[in-house]
Amino acid sequence: MEQCETITVEQAYTRWKSNSALLVDIRDPQSFAAGHAPGAFHLTPASMPDFIRQTGVSQPIMVMCYHGNSSRSAAQYLLQRGFIAVCSVDGGCEAWVKNYPGSVETASQSV
Repeated sequence: MEQCETITVEQAYTRWKSNSALLVDIRDPQSFAAGHAPGAFHLTPASMPDFIRQTGVSQPIMVMCYHGNSSRSAAQYLLQRGFIAVCSVDGGCEAWVKNYPGSVETASQSV
């Protein structure tokens, strides 16, 4: 079984800025609403079926959680579902907010 790649928050930011990978955030709804990377897809058990249907398996995907632990399991799950370019963001949203505070939006900003 293929293992997911782990990338640094700096690598994730570069890929996000260049629009070369889709960023998904798997944190709980309250944490996501409080602050997330602009354009991040909020991937939850409820949104998973639509995400799988609407996202091409060759689309590069970066999975972000709180600190970079749960995202590894979620990335692995997506690989098992047939996605071929999935990675986990080491440090998660905590590192993103710390390193890129200007690239964080709240739910009220994203509507």
